[in-house]
Amino acid sequence: MFKKILIANRGEIACRVIKTARLMGIKTVAVYSEADRDALHVKMADEAVFIGPAAAAESYLVMDKILDAVEQTKAEAVHPGYGFLSENAVFANELSKRGIAFIGPNVRAIQAMGDKIESKKLAAAAGVSTIPGHMGVIKDAKEAVKISQEVGYPVMLKASAGGGGKGMRIAFNDAEAEEGFTSATNEAISSFGDDRIFVEKFIEDPRHIEIQVLGDKHGNIIYLGERECSIQRRHQKVIEEAPSPFLNEDMRKQMGEQAVALAQVVDYDSAGTVEMIVDPSGGFYFLEMNTRLQVEHPVTELITGVDLVEQMIRSAYGEVLNLKQEDIHLEGWAIESRVYAEDPLRNFLPSIGRISRYSPPTDMEGVRIDTGIEEGSEISMYYDPMIAKLCTYAPTREEAISRMSQALDAYYLRGISHNVGFLSAVMAHPRFKKGDLSTNFIAEEYPDGFQGANLPQATVDTLIAVALVADLRERSRQSTITGQVGNVPAPRREDWVVNLDEVDYPVTFKPGTVGWDVFFEGRFLTINSDWLPGQPIFSGLVNGAPISVEMDRIDGGYRLTHAGASLESMVRTPRLAELAAMMPEKVIPDTSRLLLCPMPGLIVSVAVEEGDEVFAGQPLAVVEAMKMENILRAEKDAVVAKVLATPGDSFAVDQVIMEFE
Repeated sequence: MFKKILIANRGEIACRVIKTARLMGIKTVAVYSEADRDALHVKMADEAVFIGPAAAAESYLVMDKILDAVEQTKAEAVHPGYGFLSENAVFANELSKRGIAFIGPNVRAIQAMGDKIESKKLAAAAGVSTIPGHMGVIKDAKEAVKISQEVGYPVMLKASAGGGGKGMRIAFNDAEAEEGFTSATNEAISSFGDDRIFVEKFIEDPRHIEIQVLGDKHGNIIYLGERECSIQRRHQKVIEEAPSPFLNEDMRKQMGEQAVALAQVVDYDSAGTVEMIVDPSGGFYFLEMNTRLQVEHPVTELITGVDLVEQMIRSAYGEVLNLKQEDIHLEGWAIESRVYAEDPLRNFLPSIGRISRYSPPTDMEGVRIDTGIEEGSEISMYYDPMIAKLCTYAPTREEAISRMSQALDAYYLRGISHNVGFLSAVMAHPRFKKGDLSTNFIAEEYPDGFQGANLPQATVDTLIAVALVADLRERSRQSTITGQVGNVPAPRREDWVVNLDEVDYPVTFKPGTVGWDVFFEGRFLTINSDWLPGQPIFSGLVNGAPISVEMDRIDGGYRLTHAGASLESMVRTPRLAELAAMMPEKVIPDTSRLLLCPMPGLIVSVAVEEGDEVFAGQPLAVVEAMKMENILRAEKDAVVAKVLATPGDSFAVDQVIMEFE
């Protein structure tokens, strides 16, 4: 077996590979850019090599720098993770020339399947069902419009070297096809160094289901079931699960056998994924093959018990696959939630900054967390915004969802904006629980964006009780000797008013047989908790049911975050509540005449000049952050008074890009 491998990647996938390598007794080498000098994967590896500036195009994507690091450390093999050079046949070939093993498939497989255009041609020739489209490379936006008209709207414009949602746009008309071609091309160049774009028919209301395959260098190839990846935003997967709630055994077998047949065409010899689009009637079509480890591979590992990274390493070393198709059994259910550095309340715009507090739910049963960050880590604008993959496993789908909801409620992360609340809301959504999924789920269920979850009254009642106990425990601490706070002492008064999300709830608070009893509006709850002020998570029992609530101190009270909602609470005496109701409300500043930068990023282009008349929906500027282009549009008709940005400028969040008359 290899004695030392180099990981040509960063973040959580680098940490993931290091963990398996350790279990196998293999030394690891990390590579890092200037932005990742203090990153977790650098600390975890046995050795680390600096490879250049923060921008991936000057570090992680530079083959010569990776090859130099291999030579310098005398690594015997390279695991590319996903993204960056993971599907680059030239890189794999250069390693082979130097006698270094590539922990991935053979060069022919990478060339044939890594290229989205060529893979579709091979799939069609092999008898695999494929989506109609134009498989030639498109030279410019005008040709993109012409071909889109021929294929028939709606269409998908896709980067041939694409993956991870980068370089993809849906177009429903000529204007969107022209604009989508430009944006997809720019993202493709930025992410993959390859500007080739093709067009295919966009299947409406589809599911995205993928088959995991695994092969060796001796002709053995098997499939390890499927993953449902239909919960997506901007073609970026958000929640995945295994198995799919849609497939039956016959469909699973058909899709698995087709995936294996396609892999056999190129003598596939590693872990790879055949992605399918599945229509509502159950028809499935080949989408693409990813010749690498997928982000969502943990859910397959959880239901099969197979360590895919270990199998990749063994295959690269030349070992015979020690699994046969009949050995693969899907047991239980696994769900993965991708925790992203983005703000769901601001249309999921990326967020960057330093992680000031980080307390993941590592002690919960059936929970797995793959991450590349720790408290103090910095989220950079140069890389993908994924912070961690939170996975839960249970005997049934219902239990896996329940565990995921509990884990998300206990996932405490501060310093940047993140999507944990949104993930919680999806878990609680009746349609998700039912398994009625499609890639349109987020667009259909949150057409106006995510504004926070609407909590049922029972959950609001629970938060009222939590707010009261937290406040009284805080008062108790302030009136007792440090270190002597135990259970909440009986307050001198029993009547209080809990203000939750600007609504007053008169409550009565009394000692109970177990914990404390809270009465309000004819309802009654018993709450029991050992929570102390300063702890980020309020854990306890409400009417015997476990609950976790994120607690953040604010002026006069707490911000409670739970089940996808974040509510401010204050506890007052009845008289103070009367007086508070008389206070004037703050007036929110009017920013309607300003175009503000929605996230920290790079100004790619500015489409208007001072004095121009603009119309609602018209593109004004393009901002790039975390390898994704974001088009900023006019919200209403106006005249441009000032333009304060030029292409190449780096802007902070809420910095003014332009002013309107």
